[in-house]
Amino acid sequence: MSHSLRVRLGAAVTALAAGLALAACGTDAKPTTGASAPAGAAFPVQLTHKYGSTEIKAAPQRVVTLGLSDADAVLALGVKPVGVVDWFEEKPYGKWPWAQPAWGGTAPAIVGLRDEYNLEKVAAAKPDVIIAQYSGMKKEQYDTLSKIAPVVAQPVGFADYQAPWRDMSRVIGKALGQPAKMDQLIADVDAKFAAARTAHPGWAGKTVAIAEIYEAGKFSAFNPNDPKMIFMKELGFTASPAYTQAVGSQNVADIGYERFDVLESDRLIWFVTGDDTRKQLAANKPYQQLKVASENRHLFLDYENPPVAAAMSFNTVLSIPYALDQIQPQLGQ
Repeated sequence: MSHSLRVRLGAAVTALAAGLALAACGTDAKPTTGASAPAGAAFPVQLTHKYGSTEIKAAPQRVVTLGLSDADAVLALGVKPVGVVDWFEEKPYGKWPWAQPAWGGTAPAIVGLRDEYNLEKVAAAKPDVIIAQYSGMKKEQYDTLSKIAPVVAQPVGFADYQAPWRDMSRVIGKALGQPAKMDQLIADVDAKFAAARTAHPGWAGKTVAIAEIYEAGKFSAFNPNDPKMIFMKELGFTASPAYTQAVGSQNVADIGYERFDVLESDRLIWFVTGDDTRKQLAANKPYQQLKVASENRHLFLDYENPPVAAAMSFNTVLSIPYALDQIQPQLGQ
């Protein structure tokens, strides 16, 4: 079981095209789930993305999501994907409290692990559209998947995993013929962020860093355009120049303990699973000498109990309200 949400791009395709054709044409298995988007004047719709443009001719009845958090936006529109990827190498649906009510008891097919897609399973899900917004999909994967169904790849103009949640949500709204409903969902989340900023004016302009330890001697720092950092920006926080420079253009930068100084900020947030990180840092003298540590301005957020770190990492129209409710009391004023 992997507790880390760090995105490692390993875009290996796990089935050959010949197997894909066999799965697409030879399966008689009946789908275990179904989903339909409302039909209407929204179709046909043309969507531009990283690899060109895709036309969706009619309201999709069966949706496969290959982006790590894409299922949330689809669920928010009342559509249950028939296929999803597993981000955590564990139960990938119905796990998170913000998504459980939308899934109900409906189980999608698991068609891949992060950016490694099982083409046979994707084809067996018989999708009308494949959505891959928060993903690291490669051009070769896009070309092959396009033989199964129309593919809506990553947004134009952003590095993989760094597109704003609003942009990705709006693309999904258009793909499913529900742009107005998605705009309303976004407006509702915007209002919640605005209320949090009003309630905590002291956060405006304060610096923040977010880090995670995945192996001894190194910590991971997340790009200012990573969803979890964007979440903090929407509360008024900003990244320090030293932190921004250290991370560079990488989505996740691995940095040795000798550079704990780049984490010096008004607030430091560690994403953790259990108490291991806290214990490691408590025993690390260079870390304890940081002002953010010695003045107890660091905060430990768990992926599991409760899953605040996961909600911030997803940063979707479903997970943001949950994360806001959880984190405000912990951040204080």
